Amino acid sequence: MVSWAKSAVGAAFLLSLLSAPRSFAGDAGADRGDLRPPAPIRQPLPAYKVQAGIDGEIYPVFANYASLQRQSDRTFGVVSVTLSNTLAEPMSRRVSVRIPGWSDEEIQTVQIAPGVTQTMVFAPAFLPRLYQNHEITAATAQVTITDTASNSSYETTVPVRLRSSEDMFWGNGFKYASFIASWVTPHDRVVESVLSRAKGYTLDRRLPGYENWKTAAQQEQETYREARAIFNALQRMGLSYVKSSATLGDHKGVSERVRMPRISLTQSSANCIDAAVMYASLFENLGMDASIVIVPGHAYAGVRVAEGSPKFLLIDVALTGRSTFEAAVASAQNGMASHAPSTITQVMVEKARSSGIYPMP
Repeated sequence: MVSWAKSAVGAAFLLSLLSAPRSFAGDAGADRGDLRPPAPIRQPLPAYKVQAGIDGEIYPVFANYASLQRQSDRTFGVVSVTLSNTLAEPMSRRVSVRIPGWSDEEIQTVQIAPGVTQTMVFAPAFLPRLYQNHEITAATAQVTITDTASNSSYETTVPVRLRSSEDMFWGNGFKYASFIASWVTPHDRVVESVLSRAKGYTLDRRLPGYENWKTAAQQEQETYREARAIFNALQRMGLSYVKSSATLGDHKGVSERVRMPRISLTQSSANCIDAAVMYASLFENLGMDASIVIVPGHAYAGVRVAEGSPKFLLIDVALTGRSTFEAAVASAQNGMASHAPSTITQVMVEKARSSGIYPMP
């Protein structure tokens, strides 16, 4: 009897094993979940965004300005890198930017708190070839972001277009007009050679600029005399009007080609804005307060008639090759009178210098 009972129990146990659900290696049955460690929770990755130039176009005039600024003073640069810390702890990053073949490498480090987004502005110093480039050119910005804790890196490249060194970006409403002072190059040897010639058109063979021992009236008279000598020297050198302001690339409505003074003087060709920066270069070399006046469709050169005077001598420099100095002065006066003050933009070269806008190389 006992033996039969044992046999019955054994048979029932065996039957229960045979009828139980089968499981295989890799089976994700619920009864096995407790035997494996839980899957690691994925941490969000930091987000990076890279922007270059103005819609991908780098203007040498802005690159030169930004590279001369202290990093803490920059309001814009050649390349901007935005880092968003989506982690639960602070993150430290080392960021490097360069344009291979065109610039050196600029490196900055930053620590960003959790949940914070920060934009870093880069302006690596460009090699001289950028300022010798006279046509739009393709290049690549290379960005490397390194986690200083793990030493792991993220790298990316951004295609850019390098604008001609002669391309000026005015912006809407001439927002960036003050940057035209970058074309004013008072210490260029070709500019100084003009002054060497111009002194020959004065009675005493002198171009002293302002002389503060003179009265305001005497300084004004001297300013007219020196401006006339410069005008006559340029006229004798064969300077004449050639427009040549067309440029390539985007933003054609607010961009323009502007020749550097040395190019205008070498080619004896200049349009109104070319000649305006040339005259401003000559006046600044003499220590005089030069200005460039922009009106719809035209530009004049100006110079303060005496130290501290509110009065400026304005010259329609586009007439250099085909009129007299007196006629060019009268033309500027008449032209200014025909425009509402709200349409006139005056760029004071000395003020631009004080804001960090220096001559382009």
